[in-house]
Amino acid sequence: MISINPKEISTGKLHSYLLGAIAPRPIAFASTIDKKGNSNLSPFSFFNVFGSNPPTLIFSPARRVRDNTIKDTLENVISTKEVVINVVNYDIVQQMSLSSTEYPKGINEFEKAGFTMLKSDEIKPFRVAESPVQFECKVQDIIYTGNEGGAGNLIVCEVVKIHVSEAVLAEDGSIDQHKIDLVARAGGSYYTRARDGFFEIPKPISTLGIGVDAIPKHIRNSKILTGNNLGMLGNVEQLPSEVTVDNFAKEHPQFIGLETVKKHTFAQDFLNKNDVESAWLVLLLK
Repeated sequence: MISINPKEISTGKLHSYLLGAIAPRPIAFASTIDKKGNSNLSPFSFFNVFGSNPPTLIFSPARRVRDNTIKDTLENVISTKEVVINVVNYDIVQQMSLSSTEYPKGINEFEKAGFTMLKSDEIKPFRVAESPVQFECKVQDIIYTGNEGGAGNLIVCEVVKIHVSEAVLAEDGSIDQHKIDLVARAGGSYYTRARDGFFEIPKPISTLGIGVDAIPKHIRNSKILTGNNLGMLGNVEQLPSEVTVDNFAKEHPQFIGLETVKKHTFAQDFLNKNDVESAWLVLLLK
């Protein structure tokens, strides 16, 4: 493993490490207007949600690394204190990327990228009609992290109106993660299509997992089971009873008397199928 002092490498190199390691990142497709009423549209992946009461989004149009200039989006929110943050899904990712072209000041990226300008209800900047979710926001604060190229400018926004397309809703009214089909930013020119990589992990909130430290040592020190495997095993509230293990043995005699490596391999196969109970039962067989 290499160790890096951020102050001893170029900002460009540091920027590359940060974006390559901290990914995927959601995309704030920010629509603003200047004092003259000219629209601007630009994507930013230094972005996330930071609270729901009040609903708070923060994104950062950082100072350009190459020449230390600031972006039109930052200038506009400083002067107007309003922004629409549109989410980006797979259907519009290519147009979104095109809009990030640094056209001259005053050029309308909505038109350049082929997006439809949709009037907002509470603020002046337009929404992206093609975006499945649009957040009308008032800017509450701007936090400047520095004055050099690469420095962030954290724009703290309070959501004052949300628009959600019915096409991305599940039957219970929540947003269906497969239907919304969001994309996220990674390092270099890479993006990821979120729904292609979804998997579920039971949240250890209502339950109290036994923890990895409570797993018997001969299992915990396995040469087969990974850290993720141990995390799944440690997330159970209690180990199976001896009666349950005995019944499993009667139903699955093929697992009795296995050497450790084979036993742990079978257990790992069950874990890969999210069958934690069967994994434990195999591991606890004599």
